[in-house]
Amino acid sequence: MPSLEEQPPFKVLIVGGSYSGLAATLNLVDLCHGRKCRFNLDENDKGPEYKVPVQVTIVDERDGYYHLIGLPLAIVSNADASTFWKKFEDIPALQSPDINHIQGRVDSIDCKSRTARIHQRTANGGHRMVEESYDYMIACSGLRREWPSAPKSLTREAYLAETADSVQSIEKAMEGVVIIGGGAVGIEIAAEIKLLRPQTKVTLVHSRQQLLSSEDLPDEFKAKTLEILKESKVEVVLGARVQDTNLGSDSAPMKYTIKLSDGQELIADHVINAVSRFAPTSLYLPQNACDSEGYVRITSGLQFAADVPNKEYHYAAGDIASWSGIKRGGAAMHQAHLAAVNIHQQMLAKRYNTKPKFVELVEVAPMMALALGNTAVGYFPAMGLSSGNEIRNMFFNDDLGYESKSTDFQPD
Repeated sequence: MPSLEEQPPFKVLIVGGSYSGLAATLNLVDLCHGRKCRFNLDENDKGPEYKVPVQVTIVDERDGYYHLIGLPLAIVSNADASTFWKKFEDIPALQSPDINHIQGRVDSIDCKSRTARIHQRTANGGHRMVEESYDYMIACSGLRREWPSAPKSLTREAYLAETADSVQSIEKAMEGVVIIGGGAVGIEIAAEIKLLRPQTKVTLVHSRQQLLSSEDLPDEFKAKTLEILKESKVEVVLGARVQDTNLGSDSAPMKYTIKLSDGQELIADHVINAVSRFAPTSLYLPQNACDSEGYVRITSGLQFAADVPNKEYHYAAGDIASWSGIKRGGAAMHQAHLAAVNIHQQMLAKRYNTKPKFVELVEVAPMMALALGNTAVGYFPAMGLSSGNEIRNMFFNDDLGYESKSTDFQPD
């Protein structure tokens, strides 16, 4: 058998460089280097017996990893905004000859030839079309989200200008800020503004009679969320739809007038539309690989479930995957970890004729934790409803979970 250096590396294409993409990359590289992977909590596991040569290519439209969970804080704090976006070249764990990054968009995947066509961004701001062959592919590109659920920007510099505009608008909002949409993003934005700028009037408007109305979560969780928001002095308007938002009137020429379906009119200096709008970023995949909404149908082993060529070499993880449970960062990272383990098992079988030991994803019940300023509320089937500092410290601390998430992407 040729030495490790003489063996051609397995080429792995990972589409998306957020939570699931980086989790898949780093866990897979750990395993291929013969190390216990960073998401393995088994203290008795010493890591793989064999090393496997690998070359991972991450394709992402952004020039870096962004802590998406932290956006409600980033739009209020320039310091946090700066912390939450790290260029790929500035993440120590990714500085390996086994890992390559292409800033661009995957236009199409040919499962039969295992080739990706990539619209790559060039140094001068232009684009070129390149082709990338692979042995394994993991779709981790997630969902296409609108501001303020995700930044519009694709570079760190543009993102900092984008969030600075938001911070400035909130700072100048002497007549207050109105947030439209009582989903998770709108709720956390309202709470973070009130925490950092307690003197600012913050109003959250939701068209339904209950917050988080689109989530399959217990009523007691939604009621507790409302209770905590009100305790933090966020004004909440439920059961009223925004019919019109106008800038400037005879009585308030430089302010927004928000007309609601119940006849109310709200005056504010700044309006944030946090009504959730998102769609899977799966147009580059074969249509039959996805369900009617565009989510990738997967097996419990994270492989494509559809009848496409070479489906055993194609995986999906994170928000783009069709699986039970609410889309969450932690769930995306867990799925990516399992995908990396299964790909590594396939590699070992091909290289060393071992018997694969695959892991499987289990069904996930709805669960959620929300950061609500200086506290938090959570619902998990095993724990039930809980709130307070313990939940906040467990999931968020003072940075909406940035340190806990980024620790997973540091070198061992």
